[in-house]
Amino acid sequence: MGSGQVTDWQGKDVTVAGLGVSGIPAARVLHGLGAKVTVVNDGDDERARTQAAELESLGVTVRLGDGDTLPEGTELIVTAPGWKPDKPLFLAAGRAGVPVWGDVELAWRLRGPGAAPWLAVTGTNGKTTTVQMLASILEAAGLRTAAVGNIGVSLLDAVLGEEEYDVLAVELSSYQLHWAPSLRAHSAAVLNLAPDHLDWHGSMEAYAADKGRVYEGNRVACVYNTADKATEDLVREADVEEGCRAIGFTLGAPGPSQLGVVDGILVDRAFVEDRYRNAQELAEVSDVRPPAPHNIANALAAAALARAYGVPARAVRDGLRSFTPDAHRIAHVADVDGVAYVDDSKATNTHAAQASLAAYESIVWIAGGLAKGATFGELVAESAKRLRGVVLIGADRALIREALARHAPEVPVVDLDRTDTGAMLQAVQEARRLARPGDTVLLAPACASMDMFANYNKRGDAFARAVRELGA
Repeated sequence: MGSGQVTDWQGKDVTVAGLGVSGIPAARVLHGLGAKVTVVNDGDDERARTQAAELESLGVTVRLGDGDTLPEGTELIVTAPGWKPDKPLFLAAGRAGVPVWGDVELAWRLRGPGAAPWLAVTGTNGKTTTVQMLASILEAAGLRTAAVGNIGVSLLDAVLGEEEYDVLAVELSSYQLHWAPSLRAHSAAVLNLAPDHLDWHGSMEAYAADKGRVYEGNRVACVYNTADKATEDLVREADVEEGCRAIGFTLGAPGPSQLGVVDGILVDRAFVEDRYRNAQELAEVSDVRPPAPHNIANALAAAALARAYGVPARAVRDGLRSFTPDAHRIAHVADVDGVAYVDDSKATNTHAAQASLAAYESIVWIAGGLAKGATFGELVAESAKRLRGVVLIGADRALIREALARHAPEVPVVDLDRTDTGAMLQAVQEARRLARPGDTVLLAPACASMDMFANYNKRGDAFARAVRELGA
């Protein structure tokens, strides 16, 4: 099973690793194509047994409670993106010469002739927003498109469904890229690179290399962030098609082959006649919601990919105007006694929190949760001058407290040692006590939420509820 399409799945022995959101559709699709499918799963709880029963009724073999042993006769493994590369199953596959694909690789290989090209977006932060902006711009240009991939819409469904698309806006995580060796996008962007998921990748170098795979074989444009040299380095290292261009985006005035900002206008000096002398106005900064610096960067990246696909300038403006950001991404909840309360629960790592903190002048910061191996010294040092006070919650709050003691010793800190459902209400009450009129109370935890909440959405909802109680 080399890099070509696999056209005959009949009787092929395929092991699907993991029952999750990607594993179940993959098992169904492969079974439908005539493959002999075995699903292996680490867990053996009630939910897994229900899912297994459904697959078994189709004729799929399911093995619960053992995701480590390679089933005999396996010719290919299709894995859920989250499974770590050092898992015994994959080490055994490596020894046996069995290829491992992710669900993205499977979708890429199952596309029919003349399938819609992919405009791909990866990066540590901003992926979902950028992909949604991109889809909005493509729609404004009258194109049939969808935002798919890591955003929660299965690429398999998009590729094999009834709907016909002109082009797809595809969000890809580093995990998905790791397991997608033959993916070749029309154009792609790496928005930024900061330490994240290092427990999975093993090192920053391995993480960056997996992100950089998105540029491999690009046809038209490799979009990078001029403020983040690591993204440009990945473009330089990529093996692209003849004629593919490096396109930078910047919050300053753009040079040739860049998109940027001049006097409150988003401008394009990349996809214009004579880019050394001309620039094309695309939209106003006020067309971007919210117009925080990192979100303007997202808009520029989306615009660059859309322009690479040939979209007219007017569609960039119309698409950005009609775009509504998701909940829990710098969402203004309410003003209470002259203090703004902002929910950025989606800031689950230090890089995202740093972007969020940079958007406000005087902040009472609510932070903490699961650190996922992160360190907080740089974040605190960069943001210290903006902090009126800090309220710490969650399992790894001591790591942030130590960074504050080192880099912002004069900032008052409230350390909440509770994880029950009332903890967020108390955090918001403490933040209110620290805040002054004109301040922003910002939930930008810089940590994952699973120590206290089911997910970052639930954490943001709890914050919004607590703020509404203050207002009442």
